[in-house]
Amino acid sequence: MPKSEKEYGRKWYESWYVILGAALLCGSVVLYLIHYAIFRDAHHIFIYLLGDIAFMPIEVLLVAIIVHRLLDARERKTRMEKLNMVIGAFFSEMGMHLLRSFSQFDATCKEIKDCLAAGQEWKEEDFRRARWKVEEYECAIGRDDQLLEEMREYLLEKRDFLLTLLENPALLEHETFTDLLWAVFHLTEELKYRYLIEGLPDTDHEHLCSDIARAYSLLLKEWLVYLEHLKSNYPYLFSLAVRMNPLDPQSSAVIT
Repeated sequence: MPKSEKEYGRKWYESWYVILGAALLCGSVVLYLIHYAIFRDAHHIFIYLLGDIAFMPIEVLLVAIIVHRLLDARERKTRMEKLNMVIGAFFSEMGMHLLRSFSQFDATCKEIKDCLAAGQEWKEEDFRRARWKVEEYECAIGRDDQLLEEMREYLLEKRDFLLTLLENPALLEHETFTDLLWAVFHLTEELKYRYLIEGLPDTDHEHLCSDIARAYSLLLKEWLVYLEHLKSNYPYLFSLAVRMNPLDPQSSAVIT
């Protein structure tokens, strides 16, 4: 639609509000005049008019504050549900694979593996304890050119998917997940411009290791948040996620 047509439509929409407000106000005046013409009791009209005006602050409190807050909370819950679907798509498409890949670089992965082995019996305090351990955990990312080349190819393959997620306006509601996406995208861009991984100087490799550590740390935290969400809302998805634990090389979807 041309810009002039959009502006015309907006102006017409705003003028429609003005016309409606004026019509309602005139209607109210006409009804009061009819009331006076029939009953000839201006005292009665002003008593009820003052009573209605006195009730207006309470009405504003109820409608503009309480009802608005309830509607806003409901709308925000709906937006968060949609965002959780986006997060689920991320972990299904590449998040779990990235966790598995990052953990192969981590020499101390065994220290964090057990606290992320969520089970069907986990409760809120178990997730809280696991989050605390992840917050305190410091990974040790080592050098492995072959794994880094494989990660480079994988991230470049998923680059368009990452861009699609970053364009989603719902991400504004979830800053930590947005930080994770930016960390992964930054790592993708760094690897994109390394045409040959083998033979990189140690200083450059240390820089890449710090980028991996940043994305890895954020991914571990979001993985726990995502698992807790599934446990509370989608037990059947939680069951599959637990069985496919990306930090467990023996994980399998098969129920034994």
